Amino acid sequence: MRRIALIGCPGAGKTTLARALGDQLDLPVIHLDRHFWKPGWVETPREPWQKHQKKLLSGDRWIVDGGYHATLDIRLPRADTVLCFDFPRWRSYWGVARRWMQHHGQTRPDLGEGCPERLDPEFLRYIWNFPRDIRPKVFDKVAQYRDGKRVEVFRAPLDVRRFVAAL
Repeated sequence: MRRIALIGCPGAGKTTLARALGDQLDLPVIHLDRHFWKPGWVETPREPWQKHQKKLLSGDRWIVDGGYHATLDIRLPRADTVLCFDFPRWRSYWGVARRWMQHHGQTRPDLGEGCPERLDPEFLRYIWNFPRDIRPKVFDKVAQYRDGKRVEVFRAPLDVRRFVAAL
């Protein structure tokens, strides 16, 4: 495991696992949210975002943390390991609520400067609709790039703990 992509719904625990794996495997961690969001929660436009992501993933060793299903074609071909969080939506809501309580009004270390933690209605709708609108696209992309890769699907936090313990 030298190039690991963590994907799934926001709030599922991708960032937490990325940090733990980075420490355990001595791999640099790339938090895509830190690079995508500009101060005031301004999105990076599509073309510069794709170019920047390619540059971020040009190295031989990394863990990349982030959903961004529209750019899976950049990450998945380069990854040798794909870790998919496929939790029920209530777990993602719980993760987002816990994160909000911990960082309310502050910028998390995995976010760009000037992006304080918040609960945005559009973001909460995205999580609600993720199983219907985004999940099928993510798993189609994973299936497309699956050959020659280690793919793990976590359906509960216990799956994540077992994976980490087995390393």
